[in-house]
Amino acid sequence: MTASRHIAIIGAGMAAVTCARTLVQAGHRVTVFEKSHTVGGRMATRNSAFGTFDTGAQYFTVRDPRFMLAMQTTPAVGKRWSANTVQVLDAHGRVAAAGLPAREPHWVPSPGMSALVRRWAQPLVASQSLELNTQVNHIERDTLNKAQWQLRTTGAGDSSHVYGGFDAVVLAVPSPQAQALLGNTPKAASLAKKISRVTVSPCWTLMLAFPQAMQPGMSALGPQWNAARSTHHRIAWMTRESSKPGRGAVERWTVQASAAWSQEHLHDDPKRVQAKLTKAFAEVTGIRAQAAHADTKRWLYAKTDQPLGQSHLWDAKTGIGLCGDWCIGHRVEDAFVSGLELALSII
Repeated sequence: MTASRHIAIIGAGMAAVTCARTLVQAGHRVTVFEKSHTVGGRMATRNSAFGTFDTGAQYFTVRDPRFMLAMQTTPAVGKRWSANTVQVLDAHGRVAAAGLPAREPHWVPSPGMSALVRRWAQPLVASQSLELNTQVNHIERDTLNKAQWQLRTTGAGDSSHVYGGFDAVVLAVPSPQAQALLGNTPKAASLAKKISRVTVSPCWTLMLAFPQAMQPGMSALGPQWNAARSTHHRIAWMTRESSKPGRGAVERWTVQASAAWSQEHLHDDPKRVQAKLTKAFAEVTGIRAQAAHADTKRWLYAKTDQPLGQSHLWDAKTGIGLCGDWCIGHRVEDAFVSGLELALSII
């Protein structure tokens, strides 16, 4: 049996938590570092006075039997989403292709997309192996043991800290962030070169709530469908959040902008983005009522355009590994498979 090692994992999304769980089950010790205040990555849920919004991934499918086995460990979390008929709309909101039942079930965690990763991360929280609000800025050889690694980090209030004594380091973050960290690590230059060909697009997300739809005598606003892909130049995807299991009844919509439009308006003021996407949403859905709640979220690294082409990277000599959905594609399951297979390589 391989001797127990202490492994640092940077990031706390699906790939990171899957990798961490697998390593711990094999007898290794992990410490997970996450710059945000919570886990989940793009499996993100934002709260509001009117209910939740899934701001990143909208649903997931399960094709790999290992993912299904993992899902079965938390059967109360994963729910089938009944809105399996996804419409395809033209730029004017007209149905361009008949909505057909999905070839495979669409799954959503309940009560929000972040629930699955949060549940899987609970043992890490219990063992105090999760460092939130901690951004890793630099990876370098440990000053006390050159065979190990240490991480330089910043936290709340720009406080700095050095964590050391790691036998290996896993980067489970978007490829541009991984490349930036590797660029400061001379011994990892070959890994940085390998991921340089990966490209990822941004995405602006709009969240809208219409509680007036719950007034007596009112039915759901706008279209009868609950999810659609759109060819409108501003909008790529729309979801009626209240159609998802466990989400609450208030009429809420999540709107995701197209990659091209998001890139063009990447650095726009959020209020300007909100106004433009709200106008496009009204054009596509016919919902012209004033939203009681509106908000935006910008994802700098949302959807993989050019993946790495393999499930992960692991350099046993240096003890550095990389995983993430971007290794294979952009699906939630891609992140799971990447994190799992990296952990198995390390083991």
